[in-house]
Amino acid sequence: MSGKRILIVEDDPDIAELVRFNLAAEGYKVEIQSRGLSGLDRARTNPPDLLILDLMLPDLPGIEICKRLRASEATARLPILMLTAKGEEIDRVVGFEVGADDYVTKPFGVRELMLRVRALLRRSSAGPDTKDTYRVGEVTLDTQGHRLQVGSEEIPLTSTEFKLLVSFFESPTRLFSRMWLLEHVWDYAEGVESRTVDAHIRRLRKKLGKHADLIETVHGAGYRFNLAQYDMP
Repeated sequence: MSGKRILIVEDDPDIAELVRFNLAAEGYKVEIQSRGLSGLDRARTNPPDLLILDLMLPDLPGIEICKRLRASEATARLPILMLTAKGEEIDRVVGFEVGADDYVTKPFGVRELMLRVRALLRRSSAGPDTKDTYRVGEVTLDTQGHRLQVGSEEIPLTSTEFKLLVSFFESPTRLFSRMWLLEHVWDYAEGVESRTVDAHIRRLRKKLGKHADLIETVHGAGYRFNLAQYDMP
């Protein structure tokens, strides 16, 4: 991962410097912005390989920054790792809803943060090792363009949403437990809550629109494709 560019948007100078020091020690190129508006501008004008984004910023909330970045084609797939204060469960869930890929709760250990950074960069840089296009009814997944097409509408996906959908399309009859998805989509399981999976599934269903029922919840077990009313070539 050496040479990857990481932008930190964090108003606490001690936390920002701690993160910068440890990332730089592993060969990452790191930039710090202490305010939300300047961080948003940097992410837009020179998109990094990964954005580490604090939710509680003085001028523009991290959730709003995330929402604006996801609304732009240029940054729609930018990997975003949220930094949240302990106990801010609602903010974490809302952050996932607007497109964040993962989160670390303050106070955090450096080892945990680095594991999350490596895993997220792996997900975003890994090319598809499967066929180019999957199709279920009006729903098409373009693995080369990382795009979801629902009917005639093309919908960009984050790296995490993309990997989730690839898992479903590759094994359309399989029941996926939350633990399996955490291990294979997020690349780790320790210390990660199952609600992380649930929040991303809710976001995927929103993107599927009238075909949201394609992803079925199996209570107490996990998720699977609901292919009863769809034809899959």
